[in-house]
Amino acid sequence: MKRLWYQAVDRAIVDGVSRKSASLRKTSLADAPASAGPPVIHDHGSVLGALGLFTVLLGAALPLIDFFIVNVALPTIDRDLAAGPALLELVVAGYGLTYAVLLVLGGRLGDMFGRRRLFLVGMAAFGVTSLACGLAPTAWTLVGARAAQGAAAALMLPQVLATIQAATAGPRRAKALSLYGATAGLAMVAGQILGGVLVAADIAGSGWRAIFLVNVPVAFIGLFLAARSVPETRSQRPAPIDVPGTALLAVSLVTLLAPLTEGRAAGWPAWTWVSLAAFPVAAYAFLRVERRADRAGRTPLVPPSLFALTTLRRGLALLVPFAIGFGGFMFVIAVALQQGLRMGAITAGLALVPMALAFFAASLAGPRLIRRYGSLLVTAGAVIQAAGVVLLVLAVRSDWPALTLLDLLPGVALAGLGQGFQLPVIVRIVLSEIPAERAGVGSGAMVTAQQSALALGVATIGSLFLSLSTSMGMGDALMITLLVQLGLVVLTGLMSLRLPRTIG
Repeated sequence: MKRLWYQAVDRAIVDGVSRKSASLRKTSLADAPASAGPPVIHDHGSVLGALGLFTVLLGAALPLIDFFIVNVALPTIDRDLAAGPALLELVVAGYGLTYAVLLVLGGRLGDMFGRRRLFLVGMAAFGVTSLACGLAPTAWTLVGARAAQGAAAALMLPQVLATIQAATAGPRRAKALSLYGATAGLAMVAGQILGGVLVAADIAGSGWRAIFLVNVPVAFIGLFLAARSVPETRSQRPAPIDVPGTALLAVSLVTLLAPLTEGRAAGWPAWTWVSLAAFPVAAYAFLRVERRADRAGRTPLVPPSLFALTTLRRGLALLVPFAIGFGGFMFVIAVALQQGLRMGAITAGLALVPMALAFFAASLAGPRLIRRYGSLLVTAGAVIQAAGVVLLVLAVRSDWPALTLLDLLPGVALAGLGQGFQLPVIVRIVLSEIPAERAGVGSGAMVTAQQSALALGVATIGSLFLSLSTSMGMGDALMITLLVQLGLVVLTGLMSLRLPRTIG
């Protein structure tokens, strides 16, 4: 009988740690299939200390902050570089596309060459490419530098979850995964707040360039800390690179995200429709190639057998609409506040402070509530977030265009509270059954789904908002897009009822 990748697993190699760690987990003979041979021993020693966890979470925050930090800076970039709508879209999409396309490959490379090594390479490359973004003399140069920055992020981010999976165990892993989910959510909100503050501060006349240049010293600090505190982990028998799978995944994501992101600004030329028509063909070809590789006993880029894990399959299905709604909302609110209400960058950023604070509070309470209520916390979070979106719709309907930060406060705070109860739990559910030896593959698949959905949310909900705003005004357009997000929140609430009640 052919073993699936999650049945026959390798022992993780953790530098400097005894294989006789007291936290070894042994697979029971009674639980092993008859054909699986002797029990497999997993070395999940809790070797990632507090400083190491802080360092990898810093590496997780940087790419997500930079996905959203440009939202409030786009008007300033447009004025400074004479970019125009199409190139501004590319500043956002160039980063998101390369980031999403290369994430799974980044996870596989970490399995092969060492996760700390790839984390260090990615962190260094992220600092260099951030410098290139901050010094970009033209709009096209900025687009190219952003694409390179996305590639650097794709090398760094998968190593975060893979290191947590391979170098922690038991309650320490549960706490680390909760902190990862909290970091991811806070980073996405903090990106726009930080972007507004930096643009308004105009440090040494740098204007929008400061949102990229600030990454350089942070990356340097991250490199120093990682070299001292992050353990090296890798798979003992890593699978080779799946070249056909990597190429087809790249084609699939590009043919979907590129036309949806650029189509409206470019006037929907013929290439956008050709690309969209090619997407289902490329996606089907990717699925066929991966299944064929799996049946042949090779390890594909995204093993179809990965989705035999119920927690991963249902968790990812929930993560996608959550991230689509989140990504679309963050883009739309930045444009509506700055262009519709004529708020400055710093005011538009500060409007989201209640969301960040509420998300942080929910994240702190989450681990204790998860132990008591399990996945019901995701359902409760959906209800709370839906209430926040409804309050925002009512505020826009009654007060636009005289909407103030005080009018927005109850809605954004409730929405952030609900998101804080949802995202960290979803992350834990997705990764709960993935063995440490395949942490790179599993975390890469999850982050790819999240990042692709964030980009899809900006492309679809953002394009809907911008199209409607030209015909019916920004107030009505904002209400309609908020109602679309409300529908996605309701969908996540219904889907959460199918999650396993107890979270491992």
